[in-house]
Amino acid sequence: MSFNIEEGRYLILGSVDGLLATLGIIVGVSVVSASNSIVVSAGFGGAIALALTNGLGSYLAESTIEHGKLVRTEKSLLRKLNNTYVASQSRKKIAKDAITHGGASFLASLVPLAPWIFSVGSVIASVALSLTTLVALGFYAGYISRQNYAISVVKMVGLGMLIVIAVQLLRLVHLV
Repeated sequence: MSFNIEEGRYLILGSVDGLLATLGIIVGVSVVSASNSIVVSAGFGGAIALALTNGLGSYLAESTIEHGKLVRTEKSLLRKLNNTYVASQSRKKIAKDAITHGGASFLASLVPLAPWIFSVGSVIASVALSLTTLVALGFYAGYISRQNYAISVVKMVGLGMLIVIAVQLLRLVHLV
């Protein structure tokens, strides 16, 4: 399956959201419990909530924008576009973007959860897998934007490290 730039936006956005939010949940929850079942339950809860909010949020936002575009086009054409190819394509775009955003959020959430799902139960493994995935997303972002791959990778990995450091700082405050 190939993605155009618009779909690539939602793929990257959803993946970063799912990956880093779930990683934050894992790092945070592991402060109070190293139990695989508790970490996995918290992570899956976050993954499902994030996938739904990202997918439905994208649906609402895209519906608003696409409807506005249709209304402006109808005004300039002095006719309604109901049941036309243009309206059909608009509906397909809304659905595709929502599914891409929500689906990417959920799938990327599984990356930091994987060590816990397979009973390895390691924050270090979750961070390592997440950073590796951020490297791949950085390459993809560089490809889409036609910008320097290294800069895109550094931005993605830097964001991941920022999240890990921020949550670790919260852990330290909890321990005090």
